[in-house]
Amino acid sequence: MAAHLLVLSDTHLPKRARELPAGLWAEIEAADVVVHAGDWVSEDLLDEMQQRSRRLIACYGNNDGGALPDRLPLIARATIEDVRLAVIHETGPAGGREQRMDAQFPDADLLVFGHSHIPWDSVSPNGLRLLNPGSPTDRRRQPFCTYQRVTIDGKAVAAELVRLPPRR
Repeated sequence: MAAHLLVLSDTHLPKRARELPAGLWAEIEAADVVVHAGDWVSEDLLDEMQQRSRRLIACYGNNDGGALPDRLPLIARATIEDVRLAVIHETGPAGGREQRMDAQFPDADLLVFGHSHIPWDSVSPNGLRLLNPGSPTDRRRQPFCTYQRVTIDGKAVAAELVRLPPRR
């Protein structure tokens, strides 16, 4: 039976937005697994997401102070279906990313990362799938705020980038 994931990063609440975009909480509650790749900024968001999600796999990011680094790992790991997942906030520059992550995560099939706010979907030379969902609250230089819906069925990983409407 397939697992449905909601993948987020760089929410930066309440600094970049007061709250998550409308409708996102319903998707968080419906997902089998929520994956967050850091830069929460607010412990309140972590608390609420832990309460409202069925399963949360998350790490902390470079903007996460206070108790967040004590509550979350630098690298989160889990196995979903037959896919070995790793979650980290920062992977360094885009150039050479796939090769660096092959070396850093030889025991992973899927790597979720954040930091850049730039959506990313690629496969490394060794077959590691790399996903960055962008940010649902701070698009930076991107045309849209984004997140990802991911389906894992056995070893198969299907990812869909979701573009959010502009905030009003």
